Amino acid sequence: MTRISARIAAIAESATLAVDAKAKALKAAGRPVIGFGAGEPDFPTPDYIVEAAAAATKVVANHRYSPTPGLPDLRDAIVAKTKRDSNYEITADQVLVTNGGKQAVYQAFATIVEDGDEVLLPSPYWTTYPECIKLAGGKAVEVFADETQNYLVTVEQLEAARTPKTKALLFCSPSNPTGSVYSVEQVKAIGEWALKNNIWIIADEIYEHLLYDGATAPSMPVVVPGLADTVIIINGVAKTYAMTGWRVGWMIGPKDVIKAATNLQSHLTSNVSNVAQRAAIAALTGDLAAVHKMGEAFNRRRKLIVSLLNEIPGFSCPTPTGAFYVYPSVKGVLGKTIRGKTPTTSAELATLILDEVEVAAVPGEAFGPSGYLRFSYALSDEDIVEGIGRIKKLIEEAN
Repeated sequence: MTRISARIAAIAESATLAVDAKAKALKAAGRPVIGFGAGEPDFPTPDYIVEAAAAATKVVANHRYSPTPGLPDLRDAIVAKTKRDSNYEITADQVLVTNGGKQAVYQAFATIVEDGDEVLLPSPYWTTYPECIKLAGGKAVEVFADETQNYLVTVEQLEAARTPKTKALLFCSPSNPTGSVYSVEQVKAIGEWALKNNIWIIADEIYEHLLYDGATAPSMPVVVPGLADTVIIINGVAKTYAMTGWRVGWMIGPKDVIKAATNLQSHLTSNVSNVAQRAAIAALTGDLAAVHKMGEAFNRRRKLIVSLLNEIPGFSCPTPTGAFYVYPSVKGVLGKTIRGKTPTTSAELATLILDEVEVAAVPGEAFGPSGYLRFSYALSDEDIVEGIGRIKKLIEEAN
């Protein structure tokens, strides 16, 4: 008998967390590592949110179990926030509060996917999506869009990948890992295609407030109202409010789906930390001034890192209009010899960069095909200049 179940043994480690952990370990050992791997804001959580959490620790009710779907005040705040930010009208019984957006993703697939169902997965994709699909017994069907399409899939590509087993489409805009954002017209076309073909949409909206150059990220069921009964929305406070460590996310969906996912969560994790939920209430009911201030810094860094990356021979970096990632093609470097080594994949190139100049980036293999690197620009301007500068000097040695 095997010691580890086949289902769990098949799960790959989170590549982004692995790169971040390695960078932090090297830093702790005194190495001057600059890490572009982690997808988290470098800002502290705004003071008013922290203060709400501190006050909540002194309320005895927060020391106890609370309802599995989430504190009623938080679910109401999510209803109001969804109307405010997306113009999507929901009710509190359509909301399930989860331990971060990642748990919401897992529970969404676990709730609607049967063994053998296929889930269309636009690629490049966040590294966790395919693992959650596998855990649910489904099969991820990758649909790849390269840099010439700005990493955005088309209806034609989705239709070519559709089979009688297609159950759902994962839709993420703004995108992790590319920062690409679908236009209103593209969202409408994909939504209408899904509605016509009775395909569920799992829409990850976690980066909804991180938009630049006039881009918008409309919620798909608002653009295509007919999808309301076959859409699950994933969101959370992590990226918008610099609250990655607080672990508060949520699912929005049809009442029967949310009830079923709540039953699952009741056995899985019970309720989310009440103190964290109180912090989330403060975040969602406060104004967005702190969010806009962080967005200004991200916008400045976005322009800076794109400019610097495009100065590196063999790198080609589209300008993203959302999130806080850039996703340059590095295919022009692969096959060249650098300090005695000849990387032929982006994974090999990422290892070479970390070993030689102590800069950590996540290779494209974590998100789909090889040939790319993901850089988070959620770090200081000085670190961006220093880190990309080190890479440029290294790549300029290639022959």
